[in-house]
Amino acid sequence: MCPEHVPKAPLSGLRHCPESGADLSSVARVDRPAASDSRPRRRDRHGRGLRGPLAPPQVPITLSRSEIFDDLVRESVERLERRWPQLSEVEFAVQDVPGPLPGEPEPDLDDVRADDVLLGRLLPAPKGGSARIVIYRRPVESRAKGRDERAALVHEIVVEQVAELLGVDPESVDPRFGEED
Repeated sequence: MCPEHVPKAPLSGLRHCPESGADLSSVARVDRPAASDSRPRRRDRHGRGLRGPLAPPQVPITLSRSEIFDDLVRESVERLERRWPQLSEVEFAVQDVPGPLPGEPEPDLDDVRADDVLLGRLLPAPKGGSARIVIYRRPVESRAKGRDERAALVHEIVVEQVAELLGVDPESVDPRFGEED
């Protein structure tokens, strides 16, 4: 068999080596593993495919939109907890979209306007429980264009809900409330 005459393209039909007269149609390609090989394939047949992660896990590019939104809410709450320590007893939550509370009827979708969609909600403390503030991710994301605008809107919503919980003005919860950054 003459290796210099082994075709580089996929084998199709009968191939014949003119020097040795050997039939090369049954020659296995060396550059690709056999189908029964237990090693995982790293690339597809074109040399592309799975190449590994685009960025290390600690880089923000690897965070999902919901994880980034959770971080925005967490940062806002931590900022307020420094000034209002009693907020450590309040439960903060993030949900994708608002839904009716138990016992509330479903809203008629023909009557709902975009301005009527809740961005956040304060749920009073049940007996022996703690109050809960819920921020709705999808409505907030649809109203904010970029990360900075989204962070400002999230903080504004958290401040408004905390002010309602404490029974004070939003300006007393955060003195910079309503200011343009």
